[in-house]
Amino acid sequence: MKKLTRLILLVALLSLGAAAQTQGPAQSDVATAPAAATSNVRQETFDMVWTTVKEKHFDPDFGGVDWDKVREQYAPKVAAVKTNQELYALLQAMLGELHQSHFQIIPPEAIVDDDSKEPKGGGVGLDIRLIDGQAIINKVEAGSKAAAAGLRPGFIIKKIDDTSVDQIIQRFSKSTESPAIVRTRITRTVIGRINGKPETTVRLAYLDDRDQPHEVIVGREKLKGEMSPRFGNFPPQYTEFETKRLEGGIGYIRFNIFVTPVMEKIRPAIRSMSDAPGIIIDLRGNPGGLGGMASGIAGALEEKQTSLGVMKMRSGRQAFIVFPHKDPYLGPLVILVDGGSASTSEIFAAGLKEIGRATIIGERTMGAALPSVFGKLPTGALFQYAIADFKTSAGVLIEGLGVKPDIEVKLTRGALLEGRDPQLDAAIGIINQKHSKLERVSAHKLILAHRIPPAYRSQQERTKQ
Repeated sequence: MKKLTRLILLVALLSLGAAAQTQGPAQSDVATAPAAATSNVRQETFDMVWTTVKEKHFDPDFGGVDWDKVREQYAPKVAAVKTNQELYALLQAMLGELHQSHFQIIPPEAIVDDDSKEPKGGGVGLDIRLIDGQAIINKVEAGSKAAAAGLRPGFIIKKIDDTSVDQIIQRFSKSTESPAIVRTRITRTVIGRINGKPETTVRLAYLDDRDQPHEVIVGREKLKGEMSPRFGNFPPQYTEFETKRLEGGIGYIRFNIFVTPVMEKIRPAIRSMSDAPGIIIDLRGNPGGLGGMASGIAGALEEKQTSLGVMKMRSGRQAFIVFPHKDPYLGPLVILVDGGSASTSEIFAAGLKEIGRATIIGERTMGAALPSVFGKLPTGALFQYAIADFKTSAGVLIEGLGVKPDIEVKLTRGALLEGRDPQLDAAIGIINQKHSKLERVSAHKLILAHRIPPAYRSQQERTKQ
């Protein structure tokens, strides 16, 4: 049981769009994937997925779903499957009957096979968000190929090579998953098509700030981050980490996924900001990762032992205990979230919100917070499945609901076109407000201390003792 619990704590990643998550081979590399499985192997794969859910799902009632009936519905369809891709689609549809996150089939071609720290994928240096049904650029890296091509935040991506964004959106129109997860799947599919092998190009059709259509060919370059090490069947993940001081000395930390190489950078970053008037941790678009990191990072921000929440398995419960570090940062803390913040990001944000340690700003999170593990299937694909439920210490369920921000601030195209980040601006404003209040309180205490005669203060202290 100890080993199983450790795995649960460590794997809480929502692998939506595995190719985008792991920076696996581009679409042109799919032909190099393992040869199509035989019908017997496909049947074995189907049986393994169904049985694993039957035996290991954290809820023996499967949330009210008749899992035996689901088998009766889907098992006869396996014989008609002609390719592995069709099998994975069938399995994903079956898992969709659970209406829960963290039940995913990850094809072999979307998995990074080596443990090199060097990213194999490439990109153009931009990120997008789905806003009002449009794929809108929300960030362009300075000096990137995208910046050189004239792409700017607020521009709308309409087509990637020969595939329109509308086609991608239509593909998910019949999904049984939650709207939040569907939006994220669309977003990562678009990003996955824009990214690809370094030294290749992608043709993008877009609308500018005046809604005028343009088309540009952009070169892809090697990604600048690094890959995390493999952990069991949990594949290596592409990592980004950013830390800086904002105006007024406010600390800013952003990372794209919870994995061990990032943990080695977060704690020193927090320690280096001991004099900051406040710290902002940006988890927008962060899908989670190693669940135990939520408690580990919280320990650098909290002075008392506490808990971020509890996960419940078929047998037993496990709390996300926070053990305070030496000299934790105790100043104002803001966590930025959006609809792409999932899993460990939600556990971290919800836990610190509930104990009153952090102010959450942005948009409601994805609502996908089920601790999970990965298993390998006979076809070479990975099967991610949840083996625990999660609730905050106060019993608040996150799965399907998400974390509601203390201050809701939506990202709009208008703000992006103006070069503003309203969510970050709101975070800076809250920190300045809280820091000013702390300074006033400290000054008031100092004045009172000086006004009270020393002899009287000593008498008060003796009385308290």
